[in-house]
Amino acid sequence: MNFEHTEDRRMLADTLNRFVSEQYGIEARNEIAYGALGHRPALYAQFAEIGAIGALFPEEEGGFGGKGFDISVVFECLGRGLVAEPILGALVVGQALILAGTPAQKAGLAGIVAGRCIAALAHDEPGSHYELENVSTAARKDGDGWIINGSKGVVPFGEKADLLLVSARTAGRAGEAAGISLFLVPGDAAGLTARGYNRFEGGRAAELTFNDVRVGADALLGREGEGVAVLERISGYAVLALCAEAVGAMDVAKDQTLEYLRTRKQFGVPIGSFQALQHRMAELLLEVEQARSAVINAAAALDQDDRVTRERALSAAKYSTGRIGALVAEESIQLHGGIGMTWELPMAHYAKRLVMIDHQFGDEDHHLARYIELGRPA
Repeated sequence: MNFEHTEDRRMLADTLNRFVSEQYGIEARNEIAYGALGHRPALYAQFAEIGAIGALFPEEEGGFGGKGFDISVVFECLGRGLVAEPILGALVVGQALILAGTPAQKAGLAGIVAGRCIAALAHDEPGSHYELENVSTAARKDGDGWIINGSKGVVPFGEKADLLLVSARTAGRAGEAAGISLFLVPGDAAGLTARGYNRFEGGRAAELTFNDVRVGADALLGREGEGVAVLERISGYAVLALCAEAVGAMDVAKDQTLEYLRTRKQFGVPIGSFQALQHRMAELLLEVEQARSAVINAAAALDQDDRVTRERALSAAKYSTGRIGALVAEESIQLHGGIGMTWELPMAHYAKRLVMIDHQFGDEDHHLARYIELGRPA
């Protein structure tokens, strides 16, 4: 099979890689990612201008891509530069608008594509683990609108978001798939409070509290009580994006480790000449290629209508990149020796990001169990 990207995707990758290398070097990246904002609005607008966001959505919705391989190309480039901009939020909220939005709601996609609107998914709650059905935040009808009460945890750029996609229970109990609805909530809505903080690997997140937050009837996205299907679908987009980002980060970690083995000398010879280290590096290279193959499979499956085939491929990729990402982080640090943990060396930041990717949208244990469960006869 031919796994080469189309010419348009190769051109997009070249443009993104060049932009990231010029504008997002490791020192500039760390200043941005660990700073008070966690990202740089002017750079985010530039990412939108060169097509990093538009490539995530189909042409008929104002983008110029939207396929699985378009998403993987973009996020692999972002992973290579450890880009901390809120592009993942743009992807998941934008895809939710496409899947379930009314024409009026879909009009908001233009602002997301243009980089004018920062969007964030507010779904995870304290103690909810990774199950989509574990939603306790509640929404009740109030006249023609809704009142939302509850809390959401670790919302990426939640304090900075102009638009929040919020999951809330309109019927049933926590743990039940039925009864979960989705709402579009302005980031400055009355009654909404956010406690923001820096993330371990860079970027910002927030704990959100909804205290009698009132929204209109037009805030409901999709059908009342049927939000889980949309959540599963947009989580699939996020899983592919994170897996591709991990592969990009692995490539850089691998290349930097190889270069270190070629140049660091002991006993007058490069340490890369030691057979024990050669074996460890060879195993690492094979594992990275396995992760790449899993991402290719997931990207190809993302657009399939068959749910089981699609979701199994996505869970397989998330499990693989979670396991291999941790291995790459550990081995790269160890092969660098003590210098590998220093702030000044980029390797430490790649290792942190690889480890934390595993904990977004389900870790390797969660996705291994999900892969097995999806394979059981109905």
